[in-house]
Amino acid sequence: MNRGDAAPASRGVRGALPLSLYVHLPWCLRKCPYCDFASHEWRADAGALPERRYVDALCADLEAALPSVWGRSVSTVFIGGGTPSLFSPEAIERLLTLARARLRIAPDAEVTLEANPGSFEAQRFAAYAQAGVNRISVGVQSFSDAALRALGRVHDARQARAALEEAVRSFARVNADLMFALPGQTLAELRADLESVLDFAPEHVSLYQLTIEPGTPFAKRPPALPDEELAADMFALLEDTMGGAGYERYEVSAWARPGARCRHNVNYWEFGDYLGVGAAAHGKLSFRDRIVRDERIAQPQRYMEAALSAAGGAAAIAARREPSCAELPFEFMLNALRLADGVPAALFEERTGMPLDAIARAREAAIGRGLLEPDPLRLRATARGRRFLNDLVALFLED
Repeated sequence: MNRGDAAPASRGVRGALPLSLYVHLPWCLRKCPYCDFASHEWRADAGALPERRYVDALCADLEAALPSVWGRSVSTVFIGGGTPSLFSPEAIERLLTLARARLRIAPDAEVTLEANPGSFEAQRFAAYAQAGVNRISVGVQSFSDAALRALGRVHDARQARAALEEAVRSFARVNADLMFALPGQTLAELRADLESVLDFAPEHVSLYQLTIEPGTPFAKRPPALPDEELAADMFALLEDTMGGAGYERYEVSAWARPGARCRHNVNYWEFGDYLGVGAAAHGKLSFRDRIVRDERIAQPQRYMEAALSAAGGAAAIAARREPSCAELPFEFMLNALRLADGVPAALFEERTGMPLDAIARAREAAIGRGLLEPDPLRLRATARGRRFLNDLVALFLED
C-alpha cells in the first residue's frame, strides 16, 4: 500500500502503554533566530507573566483530558517551552500539585524542567527542586560569548557556567544542551565547549547540530555554517570526546552516563503515549480500537481564553486526528530508529496495533540497501542507516 491509498484506521493497541505528561510554557525572553518551536517573546514592558491564569488554564486542560487517561500511571513529566524557568518556583509547585491531584503520577516519576541561563537566579534552582522537579535541563548551547551572540541567545558564557554550577549543586539529575557546527565555529572552539561542559560532569548532554529551519530568521538570512567536511570532523570529535569521558550516545543527539538516559524522551522514541497540555502542546494517546493525536491552540492568549471558557479545557484542542495504517509505520520508525539500539521488533505490533508483516516489504528493502540490521528480532539502523536516517525512514512511507 502506498501513502496515497485509502487505509483503515489502526486497530489500536494491546494493554496500556507507558504514559508521560508534557506541559508547554510558551514564553521566552527572546525568540532565537534558529528556533522554529512554538514560543513567544515576553517583553518587560508587558508586565508580569500571567502565571496564575496560565496554570488555571492548564488545570482545566488536564480536567478535560482525564477520561482519556483515567487510571493510568504517569511515569514522566516534562515542563518545556519556551523558557519554563521564567515561571516562579511557586507557580511550578502549584502546577505540579494540581497535576498530582488529578493524575496518578508515579512516586519515582522523572520530573524535568527546562531552564535558560538568561533567566537564571541561583536561589531558583533549589526552589524548583523543593517544588518537586528532580531533573533540570539547562540550555547552555555554547560557552563562547561570540557564538552565543551569533545564536541570538540572551545569556553569556559567565551566566552559562553559573547556571550549570548551581544546577549540579541543586539536582542529582542534570542535562546540558550544547549546539555545534555554529556560525564560524572551529574544531578548537568545539573542543573548548566540550571540555567546559565536562568540567561540570552532568549525567546527560544533548548535542544538537545547528540546522536552518524554514520560516526562521536564519532561513531568511542564513549565516555561514561549517561545510560538510568540517561538520563531519566535528561529529567525530564529539564521539571521541564524549565516549572517552564515559558517556554513551543512545540517540541521535543524546549522550548519557550509564543509567541516566532521559526517560521522558525515550518514551517518545519508543512510541509510548503522552498527554500534552498547554499552548501548542501535542499529545498521542492509544486505545484498544484507535490511536489519537491532538494539538492545542498555539496562541497563548487564545489558549487561555478557550481553556477557561464555559466549554472548559476541551475547547483548547485545535485539531485531533487518528493516524491511518498507511501513516503509522512511518510515524513509528521516525521515532524508534533514532535510538542507537533501535527497539525490539515486537514493539511495532504492541505500539501500533498492526502486524509486523505490514512493514515486511519496506524492511527487506532497507536491509537490502544496508540501512537496517538484518536481525529478525530487532529494528535497528546500521551505521550507514544512521548516517542516512531520512532515507531509511522514508522507505516506510511506501509500504
